[in-house]
Formats: sequence, C-alpha cells, structure tokens
Amino acid sequence: MLWVIIGLIILLPIVEIWGLITVGGWIGTFPTIILVILVGVLGGYLAKREGWNTYRLAMIQLNNGELPAEALLDGVCILSGGILLITPGFFSDIAGFLLVFPYTRAIVKHLLKRWLKKKLENGEIIWYRR
Repeated sequence: MLWVIIGLIILLPIVEIWGLITVGGWIGTFPTIILVILVGVLGGYLAKREGWNTYRLAMIQLNNGELPAEALLDGVCILSGGILLITPGFFSDIAGFLLVFPYTRAIVKHLLKRWLKKKLENGEIIWYRR
C-alpha cells in the first residue's frame, strides 16, 4: 500500500504537468493559464455551495435525531473534490468535478459504500459500538 501511495505522489504531478503542457500546445500558454484559474474559481464556488447544502442537511438530520451518514459521505466527497478542483491540472479537475456534482457523486458514494462494506466484512475495519 505504501508503494502505491509513493507511486501516486510521483506519477500524478508528472501526468498533470504533461496535461498542462499538451493543452498549452493546443490552445496557447495564456489561455491555458486562464482556463486553469477559471476552473479553480468555478470549482471552489461549486464545492462551497454543495458543502453548505450538505452541512444544512446534516444539521437538520441531527436535529431530528437521525444519523447523517449520507450527508457525511457527501461531505467527504465534496471536500475531496474541492481540494482536487483548486489543485492546478486538468486530470485532477475532472476527478474533482466528479466528486462535487451530485449525480456523479452518487456513483462515487455507491462505490465507496461497497468498498467500506467489504472492508468491514473482512475485518480490516473494526466498528465499535457503545
């Protein structure tokens, strides 16, 4: 697992730089810089809006005595997507938009729930109850 993380830390910036250079070659340096800035601003706005909506939903659920599990998963996805969107690079922007938009976030949440369920069943994650 550690080697995978180290590999990603090395490989992802290389891929992002390659993408920026490639797009810069197609549309020019200045338009590429403007596009990266615009996507970052738009992504930050969308993440903030979706984050506040999720926060409000979680507060309503807590006030009603419900466990806001779905809202917490939404919050993790939105936070991760927001971080990816403000990171310069087109591939991270694509992943960030997938995590911020509600329709694609639902697919990611479904996959995340399946992964967590498998980890719980295999005993890799231990759940303590009081």
